[in-house]
This record gives sequence, structure tokens and C-alpha cells, in this order.
Amino acid sequence: MRHQSDTNPSRRAFLQRVSAMSLAGVATPWAINLAAMAEASAANAQDYKAIVCVFLYGGNDYANTLVPYDTNSYKAYQSLRPNLAYARDRLHATALNSSMPLIDRNGLQRQYALAPELAPLSPLFDSGKLGVLLNVGSLIQKTGKAQYTNKTVPLPPKLFSHNDQQSIWQSSSPEGAVSGWGGRMGDLFVSGNGKATFTCVNVSGNAVFLSGNQAVQYQVTSNGSVPLNGLSTPLFGSTACSDALRQLVTQSRTHLFENEYNRVSARSIEADQILSATLTSAPPINTTFPADNRLASQLKMVARMIASASALSAKRQVFFVSLGGFDTHDGLLTEHPVLLKTVADALAAFYNATVELGVANQVTAFTASDFGRTLTGNNDGSDHGWGSMHFMLGGAVKGGALYGTPPVVANNGEDDVGQGRLLPSTAVEQYAATLGKWLGISDSELIDLLPNLKNFDASTRDLGFL
Repeated sequence: MRHQSDTNPSRRAFLQRVSAMSLAGVATPWAINLAAMAEASAANAQDYKAIVCVFLYGGNDYANTLVPYDTNSYKAYQSLRPNLAYARDRLHATALNSSMPLIDRNGLQRQYALAPELAPLSPLFDSGKLGVLLNVGSLIQKTGKAQYTNKTVPLPPKLFSHNDQQSIWQSSSPEGAVSGWGGRMGDLFVSGNGKATFTCVNVSGNAVFLSGNQAVQYQVTSNGSVPLNGLSTPLFGSTACSDALRQLVTQSRTHLFENEYNRVSARSIEADQILSATLTSAPPINTTFPADNRLASQLKMVARMIASASALSAKRQVFFVSLGGFDTHDGLLTEHPVLLKTVADALAAFYNATVELGVANQVTAFTASDFGRTLTGNNDGSDHGWGSMHFMLGGAVKGGALYGTPPVVANNGEDDVGQGRLLPSTAVEQYAATLGKWLGISDSELIDLLPNLKNFDASTRDLGFL
């Protein structure tokens, strides 16, 4: 006999989701709590908001992205990488006048400049739409240099490893993680989005960042959704063949794996039809995105999907785009500037598109990368590092400011663990929590989503850039 309250559609849907998790063998208290959290968060998401992760694969060189500009720090920077340093007179046009004074641990006031190739971002900083986060990286808890050296606190596993640090940045766990914090945030909003498939959208392939426990990352290309061959056009010139193929790959099966495969195929076919029709009917975006810029192409698709959010019944979305090539052991002076110009042109165009669409205050883009790199060079490149700097961009960003603690520029100094590898002063979890809180996720939910966040003082979990 069904309990009377089960006639409530929302409660009945919630119980069905919990039952489904139980059948899948994952109905742990954590999973049930997540389902309950999703109910609450979805109910509160009445407006539209989106975050866009811009991942720079390979480990971005922090020192030639945000360059020390005050006299003393610049001299130290130049002495530690004499063959790699920007000439100081090239930095005048991109020197950042932060709205907040920057004082390092030695009590010295610091100043930075953007690399010249990042000049398109300078007006966004000046207008308060771009912020910079200093010395952020993977941490399990706040760690000092003596604690690191003496190994008296737990440290992130497999430091300086590309695959593992990419995974830790995206999921809080090394390679092999099954969910990322972007996907786990998406879990909280799938039931509040009319078409749950479009909650977590990846425009660059596949990444653990968008894998949720309920939310499934939906992959598109820079041109849109990926149709199944033989269905978008008649198979062998025959609609009957196409209909037969559709039935073959979507009908229910008794075999568990076959049935799951067909269920995913059916979802993909439906999503392709919905998104293709929605994008076709949406008004064009007039903002000019740079040609021959693969990151800009991805971000233009994100902008097109954001423009279609209402038609897709989306209240909260998490996007992922990426650019590779940042593993600059060699050719830093020739390859890195090209990459930075690609990033700057793409981000500037994307922000302008959000202004055109009237959603600049509702969309926040942020950069991430495997790790920073060494301050000391290896002839014409730099090696794997740890802490780095990153950008936050959007109308809601409290820009024109640099957040976090400026590291002392020194080899084996107070803030590094050798060769200018920065010991992070801010954790990825704090970065993620600030973004999540802006999306509307509560403090208690964030503790569940970000496993190391509880190790940081509550007053430091929101970095204040949103």
C-alpha cells in the first residue's frame, strides 16, 4: 500500500532517485544526502547562472603570465630567469593597478603586470570585470614550508605529475577519480533544470571535472551536438533504414549492458535533436570571435548555449573548455606568448558576448591548470611546479583586484619548495567553494562536495572575488 504522501510528485521523484541509487549499489548515506541536497538547491535556483572552467592543459607558466613589476621583485624575477624574463619596459602598458594593496610576507608592497600578449584583458581588469587569484594550487590543508619539508601534514599525492594534478584540480583526487567538483555541483541542479542533460556541458572532449554522481557531462563540439550517423540523414538513402537503425539502438533490452548502451544512445539522439533545433532557431551572436582560435571557437559555442538557456529550461549550468600546449619545457619565449594571446583574445570575446546577451552578471569564467611552473628556467623553458595564478572573469566578479597572498620572488625562499616551485597559499577547494557559493550552494553542501574544504578555516573558504 502506498503511503499517502507518495502522491506528492516531488517527493515521489526523490524516492525514485534514491531507489535507483540503491539498485545501483551506491545508496550510501552520502548518496542519499546528495539527493536531498539536490532537492533543496534545485528549489532555490530561480534565476540563471553559469560557471565556465577554462582549463590550460600542461601547466601554465605563472611567472611569464603575471609578471612581478615592482622594482625589487622584478630584479629578482629577471635574475632567476635571465633568458626568459620579459623586459620591464614592455610591461608598462599592462601594469595592474589593484584596488587592494598587495603586501607580501616580508612586508613589502608588490605590483604585477600582465604579459604583453594578455593586453586584451587589461581593460577588463581596469573596469572591474577581471580578478586575479595569486598562488593557488592543490592542498589538503593549510601548509607551511617547514611542514612540507618535515612532512608533518598530509600532502597532495603525486605532486608535479600532469595526469594526477589535472585530476586533483578537477576532482580533489588523483588520476582514477570518478567524479569532479563541477559535476558534483551539477548534481545539485539537475532536478531544477527542465532538461537535465544540458546541466554539465563539455565543449572540448571529456574531463573528470564534469562527471557527477547523477549529472552526466554532455559533450558537444564547437559546431554543436554530435549526431548519430545514419539518423541525421537517411541511411543508404532510405528513411526506412534510418528508422530501423533508430529502433535497434534505442529499444529496451533484457541484457543489462545492452539496455544501458541503448538508453545512453536514446538520450544522445534526443539531446541532439533538441539542441540542434534550439541553436538553429536562436538569434545569431554578433560579437566577433577571433578566427583560427580553438579556445574562442569553444567559448562561442558556450555563448550560443547560454543564449539558448531559457529554451533549454536551464537554471544552472557548468561548462568546460580547454586549451593544450602549456607544458613548456622548451620554447617558452616562442610558444607561450602565442598561447597567452589565444587565451586573452578568446576570453575578451566571450565576455563581450555575455554583455551582448545581457547575461554578463550571470556568467563567471575562470582559468585552471595542472600546476604552475618553476621560476628558474632550464635554458629555454621551465619545469613542473605547484602553485600558480588564475583569472576570474565576469560581471559579478569583484575585479580590478588581486586576491590571495603574493609570493616572495626567490629560489628556495619562504614561499617555494625549490627552483621557484610555489607552495600554494590558497587551495583549489577555496577557489571552487567561492564559485559554488555564488551559484547558490550552501556552506554545508560545499563541505560535502569538496572533501578537503573542511580542513580550512570557515572564514577563508569564500575568497571574496564574487
